[in-house]
Amino acid sequence: MSKRITHWVGGKPWTGPAHRQGEVFDPALGTVTAHVDLASVEEVDAAVAGAAAAFTTWRSSTLAKRTQILFDFRTILRRRRDELAAAITAEHGKVLDDAAGEIARGLEVVEYACGLSAQVKGGFSESVSTTVDVTAIRQPVGVCAVITPFNFPAMVPLWFTPIAIACGNSVVLKPSEKVPSAARLLAECWAEAGLPDGVFTVVNGDAVAVNRLLEHPEVAAVSFVGSTPVARHVYETGTRNGKRVQALGGAKNHMVVLPDADLDGAADAAVSAGFGSAGERCMAVSVLVAVDSVGDALVSRITERMAALRYGDGRRGCDMGPLVTRAHRDRVASYLDAGVEAGAKLVVDGRQGRPDGEDDGFWLGPSLFDEVPTESSIYRDEIFGPVLSIVRVPTFDDALDLVNASPYGNGAALFTEHGGLARRFQNEVQAGMVGINVPIPVPAAAYSFGGWKASLFGDTHAYGDEGVRFYTRGKVVTSRWPQRSAPRAGVDLSFPGHG
Repeated sequence: MSKRITHWVGGKPWTGPAHRQGEVFDPALGTVTAHVDLASVEEVDAAVAGAAAAFTTWRSSTLAKRTQILFDFRTILRRRRDELAAAITAEHGKVLDDAAGEIARGLEVVEYACGLSAQVKGGFSESVSTTVDVTAIRQPVGVCAVITPFNFPAMVPLWFTPIAIACGNSVVLKPSEKVPSAARLLAECWAEAGLPDGVFTVVNGDAVAVNRLLEHPEVAAVSFVGSTPVARHVYETGTRNGKRVQALGGAKNHMVVLPDADLDGAADAAVSAGFGSAGERCMAVSVLVAVDSVGDALVSRITERMAALRYGDGRRGCDMGPLVTRAHRDRVASYLDAGVEAGAKLVVDGRQGRPDGEDDGFWLGPSLFDEVPTESSIYRDEIFGPVLSIVRVPTFDDALDLVNASPYGNGAALFTEHGGLARRFQNEVQAGMVGINVPIPVPAAAYSFGGWKASLFGDTHAYGDEGVRFYTRGKVVTSRWPQRSAPRAGVDLSFPGHG
């Protein structure tokens, strides 16, 4: 009998029956390893009710108490990171180094949240008018829903939940039903750290759970990461129901390489950024723009490095693991035929390799296209797999125009030694995150993560100071107190403990 993965409600595993369940696979084996409960509307309602009740007291907790719990959570998470990484690899398929890397990036946000008291301190102005003072304060918003994707089952929840909780909110996390174990382990870490029951809740589920969270009257805010069509649905449905929403969508990230760039460094970057985590990440480089005469040299260097890549079971020391499901593997593989039909040159066909893993795993090796037509589906679509496309353009201006014509604006990178062009690129490119000789420009925790255009719905990015603003509401208090030379007769102005 396979393992059952259920919800986490009221500080413990859900004890109710499982009316619906989904299969959880080990992608490297191609076998079912667990069944996850899929929440009904009633189960979502029960989870939100518990979170709402917990919020009434957690919002009044001291900053000192919240900070201590966050520090303890950090310590516990660091202690259990190997266990968490193993769970991620077993359900997502990414290699253990990638899994450990996402936990490390998530811990950076936890550490940022540990110092959040400086971010929510508000402001004060004395005597804005005669005997009138003004105080600005920031208060938590309430129950926050966090809906996360399959590709980073630990890091993306850690982008949102520590900041929301540090600001005094309660959180209902709805992880991807494909990779539910990481969320359960995070819940255990929060409980061990002493977080009061109900402040952190996990509801597993599919569209039923998502839509109920978007409509529930006691959910005040929604954070989402996923594809652009679903991000648009989340934003439109959530805002229509009166919620503040940050919905991070898809991407088609371009990496522009100029002739003066360090081509060996650029090739290394293209391979790691294109094929790391099997290309299943929103910041993956999926289009490499070769400017002027640099294309042949880049293709040669990238092909050489791809030949040395070893893909297979993420627990065997490989460079790249399987894709998350068989259906997704087949979808990504279909783009290889579509690219050839569109006239692109298939330099490396990932279907021809031999993985280091079981035959039934969801395998597809890294693939490389050259001379990709910009009207083709492999250029336009977010493939979300280990497929790197090279587009050749004659000039820097052509490259910049190509990047800016994309409907997405998540990340963009430029490789060059020309400071003037680098400055112009970072000023003019239409993307929320820009790398100069950095292929995956994910911001440090004190800044904020998010794109432009169809890569973001809403006006607030994740974590950093924008995350703090998203999870708090501003309130301004204007006060005037009567001035008296002496207390009124009979009024006792002594207070316990103050004399």
